[in-house]
Amino acid sequence: MKVITKVFVLLIAVGISMNVAAQQDQNIEKQIDGLIKKMTLEEKVGMLHANSSFTSAGVPRLGIPELVTSDGPHGVRAEHGRGWSQLKNVNDSGTYLPVGIALASTWNPELGVEFGKVLGSEAKFRGKSVILGPGINIMRTPLNGRNFEYQSEDPYLISKMVVGYIKGVQSQGVSACVKHYLANNQEIDRNYVDVRMSERALREIYLPGFKAAVVEGQVNSVMGSYNKFRGQYCTHNEYLVNKILKGEFGFQGILMSDWGAVHNRMEAIFNGTDLEMGTDLGPVGPNYGKFYMGDTVVTLVRTGKVPESVIDDKVRRILRVMFKSSVFTKESPGEYGSEAHIAVAKKVAEESIVLLKNDQNILPLNSGSVKSVAVIGANAVRKNSMGGGSSQVKAKYEITPLEGLKNIASDVTYNVAQGYEIKRGAVATPEMIQEAVEAAKKSDVAIIVGGFTHGYNYAVWSDNAFDAEDTDKPNMKLPFGQDELIKAVVKANPKTIVVLVTGGPVDMTAWVKDVKGVVSAWYGGMEGGNALAEVLFGKVNPSGKLTVTFPKVLEDSPAHKLGDYPGKDKVAVYNEDIFVGYRYFDTYKVEPQFAFGHGLSYTTFDYKNLKVEKAANGEVNAIFSVTNTGKVFGGEVAQVYVRKNKSQIKRADKELKGFEKVFLQPGESKTITLKLTPEAFQYFDEKQNGWATEKGDYTILVGGASNAIRLNGVVNL
Repeated sequence: MKVITKVFVLLIAVGISMNVAAQQDQNIEKQIDGLIKKMTLEEKVGMLHANSSFTSAGVPRLGIPELVTSDGPHGVRAEHGRGWSQLKNVNDSGTYLPVGIALASTWNPELGVEFGKVLGSEAKFRGKSVILGPGINIMRTPLNGRNFEYQSEDPYLISKMVVGYIKGVQSQGVSACVKHYLANNQEIDRNYVDVRMSERALREIYLPGFKAAVVEGQVNSVMGSYNKFRGQYCTHNEYLVNKILKGEFGFQGILMSDWGAVHNRMEAIFNGTDLEMGTDLGPVGPNYGKFYMGDTVVTLVRTGKVPESVIDDKVRRILRVMFKSSVFTKESPGEYGSEAHIAVAKKVAEESIVLLKNDQNILPLNSGSVKSVAVIGANAVRKNSMGGGSSQVKAKYEITPLEGLKNIASDVTYNVAQGYEIKRGAVATPEMIQEAVEAAKKSDVAIIVGGFTHGYNYAVWSDNAFDAEDTDKPNMKLPFGQDELIKAVVKANPKTIVVLVTGGPVDMTAWVKDVKGVVSAWYGGMEGGNALAEVLFGKVNPSGKLTVTFPKVLEDSPAHKLGDYPGKDKVAVYNEDIFVGYRYFDTYKVEPQFAFGHGLSYTTFDYKNLKVEKAANGEVNAIFSVTNTGKVFGGEVAQVYVRKNKSQIKRADKELKGFEKVFLQPGESKTITLKLTPEAFQYFDEKQNGWATEKGDYTILVGGASNAIRLNGVVNL
């Protein structure tokens, strides 16, 4: 009876909360109605386009301030004036969080919430209404220069991680802006390429993350991408924006353009673009009134070519986001660069690091027995916060890998060698290689910190950028002659560990068989060096897992094997269809270098006792236990995949439909129950233009990676 009473009280509380929220929304809409009625047409149109590098106009006489936006996905961008020059002598050095692929590599949605809270709080402190993130485009090709900002090749994983990020940001009274809608899967030709894909690929692979952001995350703003989709620019694409985003998904917020992504005035007006952002248009300075959604719109309304109600809807959406972003209310000012925020940055970095290879248990290093370490590679001392393009962050500080090693194991002797030069086209010189070899010979262990690089800023990034906006990598190989460097160092000292600072996969075929340890550290944020050192010396047990398949060679990637990259005559046809990432590798039996979901630990885990049960509501429960069978505390990501047995349509071998990260002491077990909703078994039927479920048997697969299945059971639907 007590349980029933508690449930009844809880239901009443939930109902009251929902009623209060509904009443608040109604009050906001009434206030918006009142403001719109008082506004002149010129004032309304002034709100529809930028009036500086990162703001759109308010209406001062009505108490409506500017809408203030800022990059980026993993930290608030350095402060700009009205134009593009960075301001000096301002407090804009804050928390530099790990990048998007690192966050997703934690496979920890709860940590995503904390990540978002830090970002929202710091944006609020800096007076921003909208933070331009997260980025969630599918990693279709390893070459995309912006993969480091994005999260995964898998739509389910993205969907789970994006919701926490958004809720974290928006809990601070700042709006998140999910981007880039849609199919911004390459940076080369991004302003022109026309993406063509099947409706099934759109619905099963490229849309789910955005749907989750809108429907579950209740994101307040969405940014349209630069590219075209089926012949029409995405930012004013009738099908993507009006029919799907604002129609099917019921999105009530702002659809803003990426900077300079509007190309057609009438399409922008009628196809759902609410806010046009961009740079100045003329040689003598900014004239924002000449934007596509600028002064001419006033004339179009006055001459009857555009109904004023269309403009009112856009203004309403902007005002709605301003109310939800606490623009009109005085709340807590937020925090900036606080110890609590830095602790979150470090925690994300720790959980994101992926131990790819650990032959003969070369890791963790024992500071008691390891007396000297060779630290080789330019990335060992390189700072990354101001690189990558629009996601650059001015960090309060940034710990490099070498600094982290010295902080964690100060009694060790470090023999440092540059190894290679970061410059486009440069190769490791014989002198550099010899210096590295000598350092390795006189050390107990050699650590090569290599990988790719960000460009530092717009002016010079083309010279040294591989993971950056507006550029794609030329290939998947390590630049600057790193392959030759690694081979020479391994020959000099077999106890060699390669640490990769990258935003995605690399070609390791030249050396991976000879190297005992490989670690993926991503761009780990301001505490990345400390987190890496703690993992290398065993103070933290690695628990990150790959969110993207690492092919052996670029030619094994489905976008390059089956698809069309970068496109012919500015048209990219996604012939690989739904077979993106592991869906391709597993279905077509292509062995990857490292599989989706892969990540080793310093302990071991056992999976047992799988039960697959159908629930009355149509859900299927996968119930199993995970036990830490090793000797140290550690985290494991238990993954559940679904396979249709004897399918009558072409489907992937398996698809991720559930996961949970658990941390266990030695000998500790936990029973995990993962609920598979009816959607977990559906495919998009193009003939019926809707979701469908095949009848028959499905295999439920449980394990630690897509190629490491430990348990399986069958359910009949």
